[in-house]
Amino acid sequence: MQYAQLGKTGTFVSRLCLGTMTFGGVSGPIGNLPLREVEAIVGAARDAGINFIDTADVYNGGESEALLGEALGPHRDEFVLATKVSSRTGKGPNDVGQSRIHIMQALEASLRRLKTDHIDLYQLHNFDRLTPMEEMLGAFDSALRQGKVRYIGCSNYAAWQIAKAIGLSERDRLARFVSVQAYYSLAGRDAEREIVPAAIDHGLGVLCWSPLAGGLLSGKFDRDGTADGGARRASLQFPPVDEDKVFGIIDALKAVAAERNATPAQVALAWLLGRPAVTSVIIGVKRLDQLQDNLGTLAVTLAEGDLARLDAASRLPPSYPGWIQSYRASSRFPSGHAYDGPSWGPGEAPV
Repeated sequence: MQYAQLGKTGTFVSRLCLGTMTFGGVSGPIGNLPLREVEAIVGAARDAGINFIDTADVYNGGESEALLGEALGPHRDEFVLATKVSSRTGKGPNDVGQSRIHIMQALEASLRRLKTDHIDLYQLHNFDRLTPMEEMLGAFDSALRQGKVRYIGCSNYAAWQIAKAIGLSERDRLARFVSVQAYYSLAGRDAEREIVPAAIDHGLGVLCWSPLAGGLLSGKFDRDGTADGGARRASLQFPPVDEDKVFGIIDALKAVAAERNATPAQVALAWLLGRPAVTSVIIGVKRLDQLQDNLGTLAVTLAEGDLARLDAASRLPPSYPGWIQSYRASSRFPSGHAYDGPSWGPGEAPV
């Protein structure tokens, strides 16, 4: 296993993080795994050196946290345990969002389900446009001071929201984000425009969710669909993708995978692990063989030609102000100075 620092903290997390959205539930395409299978997957992940697990209070109505708490048992302290708060967890008017009331109540509920006295990384699941950031950060700061939370992070935040929150934390000496969890994959590189640069600038670790675009990059899909009717993407079209572009990405993935004696999923994950600022990639599995395949990613080395082929198929189109800010960027340096930065913008091609 490979490990990386979590942002600017002194804590190291495995570069593959076990996602738990498949734990629990009674129907639907995502997982519905019972305790016995959850224990097998958590045990195999632990044996492979994975020390980072991500869940959320809203996954399967809290059942994901509850099953994970049972499966961790005496091995709880061997893991960096992350969960999330903000999504609706009940019918009450305050059973959602990032108010001090909801955060403190949701934290206590997560602690009970996870059978632990602390959360290592407590994350906002989304942006709450109603609650002032000062209130949210104050609640998080209280949780840290009480010892119930070790670090805090955000998920699905825009770059300006990240920057504003960090500015408030520094101004008011409150708890500060150490990470941002974002959708990032070969099929969805939007995070490269502003979220990844913001993370680099503020020293945040980037945690990537849905790195295979809901299974679309697993190798099971092509222009004719999939032969695996049980695949999540076959019935749940999430996250959204550019339909006109994605199959060209899949073609490139399969070509590189064949040359590297790897699976398309391994190549997609290896590409993401090599991106700037990426700390850990969250893998969600329904079976042990899927976990083993994902673990094989760490043995895959992509050559420059492989990266160029994947980039050509997946790169973002130019956007403003990225293209104008990097227009003739090399002219900022003295004559003869080596310049290896972008010609236009992060992940963008010249027009």
